[in-house]
Amino acid sequence: MSPELLTAGMFGLLLVLILAGVSLAFALGSVAVIFTVIMNGTSGLFPILSATFGSMWSISLAAIPLFVMMGVSLGKSKIASDLYRAFYLWSGKLNGGLLIGTTGFASLLSAMTGSCAASTLTTGMVGMPAMERHNYDKRLVLGTIGAAGTLGILIPPSITLIVIGMSTGLSIGKLFMGGLIAGIGMLLVILAYVIVIANLQPEKAPASAESIPFRDKIRSLRSIVLPITIVAIVLLSIFLGMATPTEAAAVGAAAVLIAIAIRGEFSWSFIKDVSYSTATMSGMVIWIIFGASAFVSVYSAANGINFVQSFLLSLELSPWLLIVIMQIAGFILGMFLDPIGIILLVMPIFMPVVIELGFDPIWFAVIFQLNLCVGYISPPFGYNIFYLKTLSPKTPILELYKSVLPFVVIMILFGVFLLAFPSIITEGVKILT
Repeated sequence: MSPELLTAGMFGLLLVLILAGVSLAFALGSVAVIFTVIMNGTSGLFPILSATFGSMWSISLAAIPLFVMMGVSLGKSKIASDLYRAFYLWSGKLNGGLLIGTTGFASLLSAMTGSCAASTLTTGMVGMPAMERHNYDKRLVLGTIGAAGTLGILIPPSITLIVIGMSTGLSIGKLFMGGLIAGIGMLLVILAYVIVIANLQPEKAPASAESIPFRDKIRSLRSIVLPITIVAIVLLSIFLGMATPTEAAAVGAAAVLIAIAIRGEFSWSFIKDVSYSTATMSGMVIWIIFGASAFVSVYSAANGINFVQSFLLSLELSPWLLIVIMQIAGFILGMFLDPIGIILLVMPIFMPVVIELGFDPIWFAVIFQLNLCVGYISPPFGYNIFYLKTLSPKTPILELYKSVLPFVVIMILFGVFLLAFPSIITEGVKILT
């Protein structure tokens, strides 16, 4: 089968299966099996098994359930609500203060959970009632929560950054550093937008009239110390080369359980609940990895990856324009597919092209991840829009589109800024290493 026909057939069938409602993991695996049988018969199925088992034995894969357990444990304990209270007490007296606190809370929660869904839904459930009581503009609130929630796949320990490292061979530690730089930058951009809107239109985000004793503010910081310490230890141990991501994840998961036990929230029902949620979330991620591994192994063996790479390099376009095209592809795919599936499908194709063109692969991967974040809240199919619908079921979907649109624009502009000034990430990573 020619590479052209193979490309059209495999990706065309994948699209049909996804539109038919088949889970991404099983759609990927099914396409791999069907085209293997067509090209090589049933005897050709062994390479699929080999690719799947190769993924299963990756030590980096063990970091995923450990980081998931770490995030689920924090989310199901009262640590999250205590954290929000601390942000609430310290920021409420400013115009837009509750939104500023909510954004800060979402970013810290992202660092603890590494998940957009967990960050967005938890932030909304904890923060929206307080902002409704203070008559905050609903559109501004939903847009801010949706944008801040996307940081879950950018700020380390991000599961998707781990998957990028696994699929490309890039250093997960360096990817984490680049993600941290981009994540903090994105957080500052979102905060700047909220502050400007709150001061230009204070009726949309009024300051709280509630007087909080300074003593209560100081006491509230106790709830922040433990989780920040845990996250800092996990990340620093990776950045300083003291531990691999898997080792750091194991230490972090154990530390979270110890912290929860110290708070008196540790129980058999808690462990059962956390274990079930961890297994469910990890299973979904790992099955996508297995399905994508099978798909890529079949496509690569039939010379499909080389065909696409040669096609891209043969185009009479400037290297920068090719980089932009690949980034736009990530943004568009991010509106429709799970980020992990996108990474596993396109990173093995794009990354050799990036290196061939002479660009820094860490820089490209981090900005690609940023574009997946933007796709996550972009109409019409961004995942976070549907999480917002869950938080506010009576809000029309068109209203949700309007709420996230300003944030989509500023996030795209920030991505363009990082594209135009690659040294922000490349030099930043060098400094941190």
